[in-house]
Amino acid sequence: MAGTKPRGLRRSGAVLAALIALTAAAGCGSDSDEPAKVSSSPPGERPSKADPPKRPEPTPKPSVSAADGRDITACADGNCEIVVSEPVKIPFKGPRGPATLSVTEVGPNAIAYTVKSGNGQSKGSASGPGQGCITVLRSNGSGNSCGGVGTAGRPSPQPDAVVIQAATGEDGTAVLHLVSDR
Repeated sequence: MAGTKPRGLRRSGAVLAALIALTAAAGCGSDSDEPAKVSSSPPGERPSKADPPKRPEPTPKPSVSAADGRDITACADGNCEIVVSEPVKIPFKGPRGPATLSVTEVGPNAIAYTVKSGNGQSKGSASGPGQGCITVLRSNGSGNSCGGVGTAGRPSPQPDAVVIQAATGEDGTAVLHLVSDR
């Protein structure tokens, strides 16, 4: 028995070899508490170096500019030109006191809104290229007209009224004009 190891040493060697194999299979660890990153590639495939990293979609930039940009506070006096790309509430001074323009939908070539003043309200919506609505808010009521506005620009002021024009945009934005005689 000169060339054989005692039985206890053979078991220790086998246990040590098993521990080394398990450690190698588990991979190298780090001191970080972050979970290991998992590849999204199917098994057997590696991601191509030509694939660019995915980035978040940017917020749509309006294809048109507006005098007051996206600043809804510019409308407080009933005079502004802004661009919107999502539903928003715009408080402003109407002919009979506080009023609110609530844009309820805006998307590519689409706009929908509600105007509330006192106990009354008016709704407008349009869809399609070059479409929009004009609402004239007066102390004794309001009226709407929807259809082609194209590149009509800023509406004319009306005596004792606030004129609201909402025009659709191809890029998912809408241009709003509020015009009063103040």
